[in-house]
Amino acid sequence: QVQLVESGGGLVQPGGSLRLSCVVSGNIISVNAGGWYRQAPGNQRELVATITSGYRTNYLDSVKGRFTIVRNNADKTMYLQMDDLKPEDTAVYYCNADVIVPLSSDLVETKAYWGQGTQVTVSS
Repeated sequence: QVQLVESGGGLVQPGGSLRLSCVVSGNIISVNAGGWYRQAPGNQRELVATITSGYRTNYLDSVKGRFTIVRNNADKTMYLQMDDLKPEDTAVYYCNADVIVPLSSDLVETKAYWGQGTQVTVSS
């Protein structure tokens, strides 16, 4: 069974930094594209950052220059380095990944998986 487990959230003052981690575990072949999303109370879930298997990245405009998404394929881990945090960054952050899983000895499929979320609170 494939699992995505996030960690690294917490309470931080404005201007501070946090580093979120997302570890992919289970019977997988590889991880394709992945990303981080966030959802604040009363808001829809929004895309924060994505990274392809070729390490191409894309960011929400409001986090450009402050957040950095990276991946370590050997460890099947994805990170979100968040610097110069602002109160409006407060949300539950979720990681998402398109994972290639084996169906049989010669069949595979790509499925999307989500982590359980980690709370990030930016407040003085």
